[in-house]
Amino acid sequence: MAGRRRVARAVPPRAHWFLFAVSLLLMSGMLLTYGLVHHEVGAEGAGGPHPTGGAERVPSAIANGGPVIDTRGGAQRSYSIPAGRVALSFDDGPDPEWTAKILAVLKRYQVPATFFVVGGRVAQNPGLVRAEVAAGDEVGVHTFTHTDLASASEWRRTFEFSRTQSVIAGAAGVSTPLLRPPYSSEPDALDDADWASIQDAGAHGYLVVLANRDSEDWQRPGVARIVANVLPASGTPGLLVMMHDSGGDRSQTVAALNVLIPMLQGRGYIFTTVTGAIGAPTAVTPAAAAQQWRGRLLVWAVQGSDLMVTALGWTILAAGALSLLRLLLLLATAHRHARRRRKPWGPPVREPVSVIVPAYNEETGIEATLLSLFNCKYPMEIIVVDDGSTDGTAAVVDRFRHMGVRLIRQANAGKPAALNTGIAHARGHILVLLDGDTVFQPDAVHHLVQPFSDPDIGAVSGNAKVGNRAGLLGRWQHIEYVVGFNLDRRFYDLAGCMPTVPGAIGAFRREALLDVGGVSDQTLAEDTDLTMALLRAGWRVVYEEKAVAWTEAPAGLGQLWRQRYRWSYGTMQAMWKHRRSVFQFGGSGRLGRRAIPYLLLFQILLPLLAPLVDVFACYGLIFGDAARMTAVWLGFLAVQLAACWYAFALDRERRGVLWTLPLQQFVYRQLMYLVLIQSAVTAVTGTRLRWQRMERRGLVTALDGDRGRA
Repeated sequence: MAGRRRVARAVPPRAHWFLFAVSLLLMSGMLLTYGLVHHEVGAEGAGGPHPTGGAERVPSAIANGGPVIDTRGGAQRSYSIPAGRVALSFDDGPDPEWTAKILAVLKRYQVPATFFVVGGRVAQNPGLVRAEVAAGDEVGVHTFTHTDLASASEWRRTFEFSRTQSVIAGAAGVSTPLLRPPYSSEPDALDDADWASIQDAGAHGYLVVLANRDSEDWQRPGVARIVANVLPASGTPGLLVMMHDSGGDRSQTVAALNVLIPMLQGRGYIFTTVTGAIGAPTAVTPAAAAQQWRGRLLVWAVQGSDLMVTALGWTILAAGALSLLRLLLLLATAHRHARRRRKPWGPPVREPVSVIVPAYNEETGIEATLLSLFNCKYPMEIIVVDDGSTDGTAAVVDRFRHMGVRLIRQANAGKPAALNTGIAHARGHILVLLDGDTVFQPDAVHHLVQPFSDPDIGAVSGNAKVGNRAGLLGRWQHIEYVVGFNLDRRFYDLAGCMPTVPGAIGAFRREALLDVGGVSDQTLAEDTDLTMALLRAGWRVVYEEKAVAWTEAPAGLGQLWRQRYRWSYGTMQAMWKHRRSVFQFGGSGRLGRRAIPYLLLFQILLPLLAPLVDVFACYGLIFGDAARMTAVWLGFLAVQLAACWYAFALDRERRGVLWTLPLQQFVYRQLMYLVLIQSAVTAVTGTRLRWQRMERRGLVTALDGDRGRA
């Protein structure tokens, strides 16, 4: 649809742009949530050495005391597990497999335990926390992201505490004052940074639970031998057993419990929770309703982010695979098309043609258009329909009257009306239609009409190229025309379902035009609407790549937006208008069975995923494996470059412009999918667009065979 005379005036941004921005922000927020839960975003420390400057020294009473430390209200107290008591504790859960198995073992032996849970995993498995509370077990905080609190900043510790409390409240309706810092060990191993973080936890109202010496040995293989080595031959010293219910192979934990519990029960131990062991009030208390609702929202957000990332990953994978398959299909059909077009269409066509040029305010470019037609040296009559121009278009055309150009003037009625006027006055059986800014190659008309030696062919699409290629925008459009439009046309030609003969250069059999009632004004893409109507009527539409014409592409982003907005919206209108072609059979049904599904999938649905792909890629570059993401991007770019290289060879174009291809991914691509979003919203809401002429600058004027290759 290159070189259109008028473009749709873009509807000013309305609520859908606000919704689009909000949707991207929500998606970004969910990606960040996913990254936090899965330790891809904001990881601070992993239990290594801590800086010592500025922190208060660990008091000896704490370093030499028990594993439960209370610094609430400025206190510095520690508690040991009393003799004859054992408190089982589990870290890093809940885990959908092992936590459930551990709960089953605890239920079998009727013993309670204390579970220090990671907030992100609680949000992913809220039912397990409810089961823990329902079984009479305690739950405690193990941070939201399993971060090292001694290395974390103050705001990060506050975040870890509050979010974990929220999801516990949302999952089980309770709150807890218990905290076990990740990567913590025994009190005598505390350093200054650890002590500072414990004091901060106390300021937030937490009772900190560390570990007893040898407390992590219980889940190792040979637990019976370990118990014999750790425990004295007689007596029952207090025990705080620390195990894990998530991460790695937790089968050792389950096996150890089945040995440890009956062994300790046989020695007279009483199993209890951490708070029960030290005689403190129960850690599990009902949470306020507001906190429960905040927690539920956070649980839903985490679960939603997991679902979104999973769905997005599969969607992007499928989209990438489909795009790659499409590219391979286009290249394969282009190669086959090139081999097929070496054969002549049939007996040479030499009959005179009628050339119709609809013009609206084309003073700057129509002289070059007419001169290029005279340069074709093919028998023709030239009809220019001045559609109510307000500039000097008619005066320029009038200077060519002595050369046989017919000028028809009418009140402004739009391009379809101007074309129908020209068709009504034309004498030829073959009609060549072009825009008032198009410049033909000298042999363009000859090549364009040769396919009409086949009586089944009703229309021929020429090869429209960008004439004004200066600057990045011109080069990007040039690449799009050669690689996108022309590769697609070769595919459509072989598939027998060409949906568009571009307004810049196309030829039609008069009989075919009359068969469909001429050019319709029911859509903004009259050329696509007309071509689809011809296919539905049973006419063949083909592509002749040797018929080359040069058109002036938009020179600014605003003009490009308006042009592509109308093209995109008009194409959607035409697809909807001809949707019933899906139910046609035979050759006339190829439009509905091939072209429309292809357009819907590759020109509408897949491009609408592009914003999601961009956001996901940015996330991967910032928080994920940047090297892998860059490698994937470079791989796709290499594939695109190879395809462009081949497409440029088919069109006999110089390849130097391809250096701009990487830059095209960062501006032009985004503009195109934003245009598509605007068009889709306009189509769904049924908004009607007004016409606005695209400013022409007369940039396509050269008449040699190397046009526009600067």
